[in-house]
Amino acid sequence: MVNLFDTASYFYDLPNELIAQHPVSPRDSSRLLHYDIVSDKVEHKIFREIEDILEKGDVLVINNTKVIPARIFGYDDKGREYEILLLKRLDYKEWEVILKPARKAKIGSQIVINEELKLTIKAIKPDNGVRIIEFDFDGIFEDILDRVGNMPLPPYITEKLKDKTRYQTVYAKHDGSAAAPTAGLHFTPELLERLKNKGVEIVEVLLHVGLGTFRPVKSKNILEHTMHEEYYKVSEESATAINKAIKEGRRVIAVGTTSVRTLESASNDDGFVVAGEGNTQIFIYPGYKFKVVKGLITNFHLPESTLIMLVSAFIGRDKTLEIYNTAVSEKYRFFSFGDSMILL
Repeated sequence: MVNLFDTASYFYDLPNELIAQHPVSPRDSSRLLHYDIVSDKVEHKIFREIEDILEKGDVLVINNTKVIPARIFGYDDKGREYEILLLKRLDYKEWEVILKPARKAKIGSQIVINEELKLTIKAIKPDNGVRIIEFDFDGIFEDILDRVGNMPLPPYITEKLKDKTRYQTVYAKHDGSAAAPTAGLHFTPELLERLKNKGVEIVEVLLHVGLGTFRPVKSKNILEHTMHEEYYKVSEESATAINKAIKEGRRVIAVGTTSVRTLESASNDDGFVVAGEGNTQIFIYPGYKFKVVKGLITNFHLPESTLIMLVSAFIGRDKTLEIYNTAVSEKYRFFSFGDSMILL
């Protein structure tokens, strides 16, 4: 019998050549695997054909976070190079970051990025490599960062991204993510407009994605894994629209695991969404009872990751691995720039 709390239970074999190194063009020409939960059947489609699957009255919940160019490089007074990954803005000049190599950077150490930007290390956190730093700059920080920063692509993408906008959704609005909500990368403005014209309601929520989304589960028992905090916000308008749909028996479909985590973090025991903001460390794995989400659009995730565990909570671990193995045999493209599936 499979132990659902054993990290190894969420492993599958993936050939390296199926890890997508670049996005397809146009965005909605990626492949789409449709798993019909009711009929227990799989269909293979193109992403733009999602409008044939969604119905009038469905509510599509999207995460409107925007990825910042959070990967920067600098040097200390001894000429040593550092990589800095911005995790979370704490106030106007202070950030929580991951610093590599961390052991040489002590409290009070200064690192120069360029003539416009430098930083001082203010505190050391218990997490490996995590530091609190304070930037020193003249001008508008966001403009400086846009000039010196790089998109924090996941480590399995080894090719250089030529167009920064391809690691953003077309509806990205609010700066703050260190990683893209990749399930949304497949949508084009035209596809969203066609869905609206069909009567599909598009509702926005916010969750700033942390680099913890790339972290593997290192503990053998998944219950020993600690999730990173992520900031989320659900407006009164969005909560009202979602709750109206729930009361009317309409389907709430999350675009991506980030939207799932937002909705389930913001929901109450009665199965409704409560407007508000805060930090969430929600970890969804088999046994979890979903309160709001009835459908899920998502990419194909890393083996033994919290994301494949979330999908397994939604449709079952056995069915998830069966679908993943089908996707491998059908040569779907995997991970951030890969193909997608809809579970509905």
